[in-house]
Amino acid sequence: MKLSVVMPVYNERATLKKVVEKVLAVPLEIELICVDDGSRDGSVEILRELQRHCPQIKLVLQPKNMGKGAALRRGIQEATGLYVIIQDADLEYDPSEYAILLDPLIQGKADVVYGSRFLGGHAHRVLYFWHFVGNGLLTLFSNILTNINLTDMETCYKMFRREVIQSIPIEEDRFGFEPEITVKIAKRRLRIYEVGISYWGRTYEEGKKIGWKDGVRALWCLLKFSIKEQRVNARASEMLENELADRSKQAVSDEVVPPR
Repeated sequence: MKLSVVMPVYNERATLKKVVEKVLAVPLEIELICVDDGSRDGSVEILRELQRHCPQIKLVLQPKNMGKGAALRRGIQEATGLYVIIQDADLEYDPSEYAILLDPLIQGKADVVYGSRFLGGHAHRVLYFWHFVGNGLLTLFSNILTNINLTDMETCYKMFRREVIQSIPIEEDRFGFEPEITVKIAKRRLRIYEVGISYWGRTYEEGKKIGWKDGVRALWCLLKFSIKEQRVNARASEMLENELADRSKQAVSDEVVPPR
């Protein structure tokens, strides 16, 4: 069973070697797809050196800095594993916990599994209060619009059956990926599970990039894609109804009337 790990990379020189080492240490058949998003700190050179010694690594280079969503869109289409997980190139999430997310998928219970930072008895680094509040509000707003009961919509750790994630068009180029994909999988009525994971958040001094503007964008994305997906589903239902009606008419016209 092969797991494709899609890792967007943007100026992660400080943690890159360590996180790659942790991913490749997972006792699974791993395909690590590193998508460099225009790094300027030597991350590409580190990835090229690692690739020379690790055939599991597939390196993809973006032509310029295009954002996390754009990097994920590119990497996901490159995936060939049975399952796909998103992995940040820092040390906030622990790859040794992949098995926890895989379990509902392997059992055939889920199409998508979210690793929640707010469930269960796993270790968490204590950091920013307002980030916690912001995550809670975004998840609440997401649940209201999608009618699902997630505890952590913004988590990085999302694992999918490959055919599921490759069938969903990703439009957002930056951090809007999280609300976009959440709305789209909810509107498609896919089977979603959550499992508790650990979280070792980093400070801004340590390289954290997301800010309050990204939170505002996430709210906008939740609203935008909720409306957009409703329209898509309505059009799909209308097309299906028309197709069924056409088939019914064709069946009637093709019916052979028995002789009297």
